[in-house]
Amino acid sequence: MFIENELKKRNLPEIWPDKTVDWEIRRKEIADILQSELFGYRPADPEEISFEILPGEPYYPTFCAGKVVFRKIAVRTVICGKEFSFPFYAAIPKNGKDLPFFVHINFRSDVPDRYMPTEEITDNGFAVFSFGYQDVTSDDLDFTNGLAGIIYNGRERTGGECGKIPMWSWAASRIMDYCRTLDCLDHEKSAVVGHSRLGKTALFTGMLDDRFKYVISNDSGFAGAALSRNRMDRENGEPFCSAEFCVKNHMQWFAQNYRKYAGSEESMPYDQHFLVAASAPRHVYVASAEEDYWSDPKTEYLSCCAADEVYRNLGISGFVHPDRYPAAGESFHEGNIGYHIRAGAHYFSREDWNQYMRYIRGCDG
Repeated sequence: MFIENELKKRNLPEIWPDKTVDWEIRRKEIADILQSELFGYRPADPEEISFEILPGEPYYPTFCAGKVVFRKIAVRTVICGKEFSFPFYAAIPKNGKDLPFFVHINFRSDVPDRYMPTEEITDNGFAVFSFGYQDVTSDDLDFTNGLAGIIYNGRERTGGECGKIPMWSWAASRIMDYCRTLDCLDHEKSAVVGHSRLGKTALFTGMLDDRFKYVISNDSGFAGAALSRNRMDRENGEPFCSAEFCVKNHMQWFAQNYRKYAGSEESMPYDQHFLVAASAPRHVYVASAEEDYWSDPKTEYLSCCAADEVYRNLGISGFVHPDRYPAAGESFHEGNIGYHIRAGAHYFSREDWNQYMRYIRGCDG
């Protein structure tokens, strides 16, 4: 009853109020709400797409002790009648078959990176495809560069038109387009993953692209996995991140429609448990960090608890958890919603990666 009471305090809107409506129809309604009111609608798929393995660096014959094929690849597209390209990196264990794999929306294009221990990932039998998000468009209010420049062509955006998160998500799906050309991958073990604002992006991507069977949010926080309503019950006195804060400081991520919820989260026709549930019945994983107060670990956890209802109504295992808040070091991997909380602060650590790999491997049966 403890978790049930914690959820009642927040007066959350019901994800699936009319169970006579097919879940896939309701899921599309949720995707429409979250695009129109929060992130904006994702750009259309490209009119043309091709891939080019780029010559020269980084063909390191001894990369990861020579156990990995490492390539830099250009995605070349035509969108809105204009050419647009961006690079990504592929690290694939040599001679691998039926490889599980990650598409990692990263803050940097470095391989390896402090947020991506490439050798450890590939030693565990996973391939990893990654891109630096600002190679797609910058993380600021400049909508004239990269993909943003093509979409808006100098005009102001309005209403439910896309912020930057849908653009970075669009790029992740283009990398999945490439992954679908590779016979060495197990497409039932495909994961999209991101940290912080890119954890929000991963959840958004999973909502719209069901080719990703695992949707992983690392410390995604407010407007990601963390709930928006009734957030002022934290024990310390620091202010929460809020819609008002996001509108003032990070409006590039969101649709212009999101402005109307600044200081008025209770009027939202959704909350973030909608986003967590939007990939059901596929696997969703939310991770928190004990000292990451800004991301609000408690409501990231509660969001998983609330999303469980959808899985239960679909007759499958959702979030298997105790009737309490978790302690650092605990993980819950039994259902189609996975979760862990680790010690430490806002960071994408090797501990997080190992939890994700363990979860995906554990779902083999």
